[in-house]
Amino acid sequence: MDHITTAGTATPAPKTRWYKQLYFWVLTAIVAGILVGWLAPTVGIAMEPIGTTFVSSMKMLIGPIVFLTIVGGIASVADLKKVGMTGLKALTYFQVGTILAMVFGLVAINLFRLGDGVNADAGSIKTTESAAKLIDAGANQEWWQFLTHIIPNSIIGPFVEGDILQIIFIAVVFGIALNAMGKVGAPVLDGVQRLTGVMFKILSFIMKAAPIGAFGAMAYAVGKFGVSSLTSMGGLIALFYITSIIFVVVVLGSVMAFLKLNIFKMIRHLKEEYMLILGTSTAEPALPGLMRKLEHAGVKKETVGLVVPTGYSFNLDGAAIYLSLAALYIAQATNTDLTLGQQLGLLAVMLLTSKGAAGVAGGGFIALTATLTTIGTIPAAGIMLIFGIDKFMSECRALVNFTGNAVATLFIAWWDRTLDADRARRVFAGETVEPMPSEDPIHVDEVTDIDDDLTEYGHHAPKHPSAEETAPKHAVDAESGKSADRRPAFSETV
Repeated sequence: MDHITTAGTATPAPKTRWYKQLYFWVLTAIVAGILVGWLAPTVGIAMEPIGTTFVSSMKMLIGPIVFLTIVGGIASVADLKKVGMTGLKALTYFQVGTILAMVFGLVAINLFRLGDGVNADAGSIKTTESAAKLIDAGANQEWWQFLTHIIPNSIIGPFVEGDILQIIFIAVVFGIALNAMGKVGAPVLDGVQRLTGVMFKILSFIMKAAPIGAFGAMAYAVGKFGVSSLTSMGGLIALFYITSIIFVVVVLGSVMAFLKLNIFKMIRHLKEEYMLILGTSTAEPALPGLMRKLEHAGVKKETVGLVVPTGYSFNLDGAAIYLSLAALYIAQATNTDLTLGQQLGLLAVMLLTSKGAAGVAGGGFIALTATLTTIGTIPAAGIMLIFGIDKFMSECRALVNFTGNAVATLFIAWWDRTLDADRARRVFAGETVEPMPSEDPIHVDEVTDIDDDLTEYGHHAPKHPSAEETAPKHAVDAESGKSADRRPAFSETV
């Protein structure tokens, strides 16, 4: 199958003024939150409920959106083998990316050795109650548990707990079963597609409160942790940020260059999502927006629906850099000498313990503790040396994880020969392009850019169908005998 190309032109739409765009207001709220947390720490700490409430309202939608998009994508394809191959390609790419990210962290901390001279006594390090819980959880976690954890105890539990890995498992099984049902499952699939539109419409409502949520989260973070941590361990924070930036520009930028795309233009196109991550310190609220924008940029819906949610648990480039860098820093600070072979062994263990860390509260520390406990040579209590600055590193982890998943999805789509590279270039460059077949024309009279884009998901067919779209939904391909389009009409008789 040849790479898809875009034909036709779209009528240029007037751009939304800068003061009406969501990213501007989120950025303004972040600056205001920093000032409040710095100048009035007590007031900043009191803003915590505002930030946590917004993040909780976003996480409320993550499970249903991931489930519906994966089910809709798998159930709509004619050949399930392609879905399996896409999954295998994605997992292969994720592993390679994780290894490269960890190597970057190891090289950076070995070059600069910021832990030398700290001379921390592991036996005298005091742990706080919250940190002790994370250490205990990591110490009791085996390297193979992420595999057995994928299968849930109940169907409802993963949605209640927000466990993305388990939701993906349920969605894949459900989508395969629905696909196998053929026409009998057509009404169910149509309902899934309609529910997807409803979920994105709810998301558009919640996103209007994004500036308020970002303000509360940032005010609390600065008010609670202050800037003293930045001054005391600014070197380690700076090294992590610089290493992450180099990884994004060199590794991820090279992947984008291979696709003949520009990573900086892609980052600019996703600016609303980046501002949201920066304000809330987590990449989860930006997941629906990433899926929506990648599909609009020319990636097939089934590829987006499978790769992006899976990447949120398996493709954690930022967390990988952090884990390797933090583990070696603790070793240096506690005067624990590690040979090259031991460091490579540490990397191998981290490949397993890091999986699924994004879906668990304090997952980064749990993965780090599990790694140190498994190795046994580095004292796990040493994580207290970096516990106080973790908040200032979480934004960078989330931003790199998010960028890595965007690039991964584009690469997997190219690998599957389903990427419309020309459309992606035009979209990332800010050009106005015609809607995809499954989108509504973009409304330009909304308040924010994100509202404009979200209206694409209000329905799953254009308001003015063409002659092709009025053809029977289940036309049969003469050569294969298979349905040419698995998407059912709502009124189809079963």
